[in-house]
Amino acid sequence: MRIITANFGSYPRVGDESGQMRLREAYQEWELGKITDEEMEEIYRDYAKEVIKEQEEIGLDVVTDGLIRWYDPISHFARDIEGCEIDGLLRYFDTNFYFRKPVIKGDLSRDKPILKKEFIPAKKNASKILKPVLTGPYTLAKHSVDKFYDNISELVFNFADIISREVRELVNEGAEEVQINEPAILENEEEFSIFSEAFRKIAKSKKDTQLDLSFYFGDIAPLYEYLQDLPTDLLGLDFTYSPDLLDMITEIGSEKKLGLGLIDARNTKMEKIEEKVSIVRKIVPYVDADEIYLQPSCGLEFLPRRRALEKLDRIVEIADRAKGVLK
Repeated sequence: MRIITANFGSYPRVGDESGQMRLREAYQEWELGKITDEEMEEIYRDYAKEVIKEQEEIGLDVVTDGLIRWYDPISHFARDIEGCEIDGLLRYFDTNFYFRKPVIKGDLSRDKPILKKEFIPAKKNASKILKPVLTGPYTLAKHSVDKFYDNISELVFNFADIISREVRELVNEGAEEVQINEPAILENEEEFSIFSEAFRKIAKSKKDTQLDLSFYFGDIAPLYEYLQDLPTDLLGLDFTYSPDLLDMITEIGSEKKLGLGLIDARNTKMEKIEEKVSIVRKIVPYVDADEIYLQPSCGLEFLPRRRALEKLDRIVEIADRAKGVLK
């Protein structure tokens, strides 16, 4: 079995070193109209190139563009969808981060790609697998105020149509791996059938591309067995919220690749290498797949940039140690 090291998604946008504040400074100037859209685009691309390079130099096998353009995981998609209006700020789960609330006032549609313009230049700057990340339709729906559709199912399925098109376009542009994040289902297990149907619709767009379905900010153990039936290639699991997850995996096993979120991306405390290697050793015999992933528990935007790098380096070190033990 191969052990793959991967970033989960987001990356700290600022740092302590020279030049690592330039994205925030440029964004403020852009909002004030002091720099053009074209100039802001150039800064985004240059900053993404830097973020990708840092991840690759650490030794990751799968990297992201750091999601550096995202104001938040909800409005980044909703702002380009017809029928949505972006309203005030709400807290994102139990974090100190906020998202801009979409208000649904009409039938949802999308007349242009959302992630394509970000993915194409980022992919050109990556020598490793560059993984685009999307917020799933169920999570988008649960963080919206619906003033148009009759029920949550209609809203979720309309978001699913849009995310399906996004996946199809990313696949056509050469994405080797695509990740869908669906943390909201962990708080609403009674709506699993709605969530499941929406994801199945998205999976039809993946062709031969690896499709990852990832979760964070909640206990995944109660849903773990049901998730095995979904048409995803990898399940991304946040171990920091799921004390019974290890026992669940060793009891049920997995026919799918697992993304082991063993590195806490919300805590600056560094993990003990041997402790995590031990967990990997316990899980590997129960995974009926040719690969297993080591990754952060969620996006890294909650950490200082220097510590985020140290966490990624710790992932690579744990993977190297685990590979030696498993030989």
